[in-house]
Amino acid sequence: MSSTSTMTDPQLQLAAGLTEKTTQLCIGLESGVADIFELVTPTTAELLHWWFSDDACATRRFNFHSGQRQAILNTIVAHEVLKSPNLLDLYKQAAPDALLTGSRMGEVAQAKHAHPKYCLKMATGTGKTWVLQALLIWQMLNKSAATAEDLDDPRFTRQFLIVAPGLIVYERLLDAFCGKLRNGMRDFSTSDVAQCAELFIPEIYRDQVFGFVRGNVCDKENIGLKATGNGMIAITNWHLLSEVDELEEEQELDVPGLMLKPQRVIDALLPVMPGKSTGNSLDVLDRRYARGGVLDFLIGLPDLMVFNDEAHHIHEVKKEGDVSEVEWQKSLSRIAFSKGRRFVQMDFSATPYNDVGSGKTKKKVYFPHIIVDFDLKSAMRAGLVKSLVLDRRKEIGALPLEFKAERDDDGNPTLGQGQRVMLRAGLQKLRKLEADFAAIDPSRHPKMLVVCEDTTVSPLVAQFLQDEGLNADEVMSIDSGKKEELKPAEWNIVRERLFDVDKHATPRVIVSVLMLREGFDVNNICVIVPLRSSQAQILLEQTIGRGLRLMWRDEEYSDLKRENRERINQGKEPGSLIDILSIIEHPAFQSFYDELMAAGLVSETSEDSDNTSSTGDLIAANLRDGYQEFDFALPFILHEADEQMEHHAVDITTLPPFGAMSREALQGLLGKGDTFVSQDLQSSTLFGDYRVDGAVMNVSGYNDFLSRITRRIAQALSQPLPKGNKIAYHLASPYLQTNTAALTGWLENYIRHQLFNESFDPMADENWRVLLLQPLVDHITKVFAMALVDAEHKEMLGSTEVKHRHLSEVEKLMMRESNSVTVNKCIYERLPFPAKNGGLERAFISWAQADASITAFCKISETRHEFARLRYVKEDGMPAFYSPDFLVRSEQAIYLVETKAQQQVTHPNVKRKLKAASSWCNRINTLEPEERSSLLWHYVLLGEATFYDWHSKGARLSELLEFSRLRPTADQSLQGKLALN
Repeated sequence: MSSTSTMTDPQLQLAAGLTEKTTQLCIGLESGVADIFELVTPTTAELLHWWFSDDACATRRFNFHSGQRQAILNTIVAHEVLKSPNLLDLYKQAAPDALLTGSRMGEVAQAKHAHPKYCLKMATGTGKTWVLQALLIWQMLNKSAATAEDLDDPRFTRQFLIVAPGLIVYERLLDAFCGKLRNGMRDFSTSDVAQCAELFIPEIYRDQVFGFVRGNVCDKENIGLKATGNGMIAITNWHLLSEVDELEEEQELDVPGLMLKPQRVIDALLPVMPGKSTGNSLDVLDRRYARGGVLDFLIGLPDLMVFNDEAHHIHEVKKEGDVSEVEWQKSLSRIAFSKGRRFVQMDFSATPYNDVGSGKTKKKVYFPHIIVDFDLKSAMRAGLVKSLVLDRRKEIGALPLEFKAERDDDGNPTLGQGQRVMLRAGLQKLRKLEADFAAIDPSRHPKMLVVCEDTTVSPLVAQFLQDEGLNADEVMSIDSGKKEELKPAEWNIVRERLFDVDKHATPRVIVSVLMLREGFDVNNICVIVPLRSSQAQILLEQTIGRGLRLMWRDEEYSDLKRENRERINQGKEPGSLIDILSIIEHPAFQSFYDELMAAGLVSETSEDSDNTSSTGDLIAANLRDGYQEFDFALPFILHEADEQMEHHAVDITTLPPFGAMSREALQGLLGKGDTFVSQDLQSSTLFGDYRVDGAVMNVSGYNDFLSRITRRIAQALSQPLPKGNKIAYHLASPYLQTNTAALTGWLENYIRHQLFNESFDPMADENWRVLLLQPLVDHITKVFAMALVDAEHKEMLGSTEVKHRHLSEVEKLMMRESNSVTVNKCIYERLPFPAKNGGLERAFISWAQADASITAFCKISETRHEFARLRYVKEDGMPAFYSPDFLVRSEQAIYLVETKAQQQVTHPNVKRKLKAASSWCNRINTLEPEERSSLLWHYVLLGEATFYDWHSKGARLSELLEFSRLRPTADQSLQGKLALN
């Protein structure tokens, strides 16, 4: 169980206590046996299995990282398990000792905390929006399930309000839910919800979630106006909710006989008079009217969950203990007033604190409702964000302390000498990064962000950069007044250009004031020049946060980045600038970074680094001249002409019974009545009307069990559809096409006559309940998954349509020069081997290179050669993919080679990979010779001991491969085929 960072600040005791409680409840979560499953709804249990179980995670391209996971779990425990109706109750259950210190008891007992209220402290760049979307789906699906059962559960809702601090975050949230804006229309397929559906949503719920999102999202202009279907996802910025108090004039006491003021009589009789001088311009009046309507609509909702993105905007602090809420937070308090626990406030922020005091007395005052703390230190240690490096150049260190813009007597600004020096230093760093990155990957475009002190300085910076040699289109200025200066169509063009800067070479530099300190979620900011003479800690962290998102996410760069983190931790300069954020900083502001430097998370560079490569020893191995001689054409069967699929009936008598425990021992695990006592199995999960120890599915009766186990087995043997735009339509069909009614019948007969090797009546004395125990569910699933695959029979009539994919479609491989070798019988000029435990692969490459009987070979890159994947069924019946290590061609055959340490050769899943690969080779070998390069294809599982034994005796590698290849057996069943993406 991954936990968040060690919490020592007493202000974060709630987060620490809740994390400890959650960690305890979630022991065994990955294997499906955690205590939390007993304490949540069946819907939540399904989501937890989908999000965090090992089996589900293994089948996906991406998963939640430890910080996101902790945030989701802490929220579910606080809200669903502990059922806290307000913040004070949550403290009592999770961190009671914290109430005894200072004024915390009185603070959390205030009326503004009288509803469920949670703050998730997550570092910038660690995916807060994914957590927000996961929690929204959790709420929506639970509310839908409760409504379907005619239950009123106050913990859940289908009404959501998402509040952004400004235009940039607002637009980002619309992108996340509705998709990116293209030519004035939003493309839902580009939304986070659609693109990450394999992570967010179990397959059985996807249509339901997609329909809810597409039909119920309201932008700020349509809140309360758009017709939605039993729910709402309203997205707005805080401006719509601000100035609420302007609608309410201060009430005066009416005293009998008191003379009325003339203005009051006029105001009562006459309508408001338009005029900017009176604050009654038509725009203001329209905005106030709309705001009042929205508030009335939100106040009238029976329940509501509010997500405050970048929630540090909620408060402004005058002094410690005297917190003044901003106007839009007052609006939220009004909305919450009548709802009680049916109003839930979820705050997200990397910096949920206020700076209090000044000088030596200055300190952070954290929000009291922080329930998880995944801070910048934790994110940097985990490699989830860029590492930080301070660029210390001598010319900057020599600058005077004051280096902000200079102003004449009329207040007109000009750039100061210090600012010019820092901008030149930033440009020099940017140009070096551009040149070095282009050498290995021309599609990577590093950017520089300049943060100015105010909007009068940013035009001067833009002009200075052009004077230094940049073209006008290479500098983009963006600040809070930009949208007002442009027509809507012009702003949309600027917005699309700003949000797509990662994909294009221009702009090279982005100049801003405060507009981009939040929500500017691009990956390629590599240099930041903060031009200011002073700045609060919170503003500094937000500014640095704009450049923290990873630019180099591929697995092939992980070793290089890990070494950088290790060097920084040792106080050394990083070996490269891959996923390094360079801050061009004045030494006077080093105190801002002292804490990170003391933790070994920030390093320094000087002008000496200009003479070293920004990419370290990272190199690109390109296709060699004449690569066609060494290329491999992988055959993909697109269509079996007149393919006829037959499913033989499963012979129940041949299936093995359950033998791990006797039936009496299993019955001993069950108690009597509605609650059963756990003995050997630690999980206790509520299913329907029964609580059964070790159960792994939610059922309410025997027939329901048969339905669920049928669906589980069928889904386990279904071919996952390709994701994104790489859809191969010929694969968009189930791997298993057996009739589910027949499968249910076979299951029924097996349970009654074969499962316990004796007659078993599941309906007698409610015996069926024993079937919910995990060992039995796993056994039944595994036995039938294997039996159904064996029962599948294809009859091929006519010719087969084949398409070939070539390894050379990937024109280059990225690798470390120190962990690669030069080769000449490969399509690439060099081949890599792992930095750790890569000795066997390096020896294999050397032997293949030296053996004249090997005519071509190549190492398959799991990240680049995505099409060269084998599908197999794991021991537990779940589908998975893997890539062989090498393709090798000799004069006699082509070999798919998997090299393994000797102790791994006998692992059950390795054996299953072997069976799948052998089946695929057998099928390929039935093709016409011209479709398979006129050679037979074989699979070789090569153990380390065998490899070195033959090598030491001077044998040829081709002889070893031919000796070790897997031979087909008479009853080999087809389990695998290459997945064409």
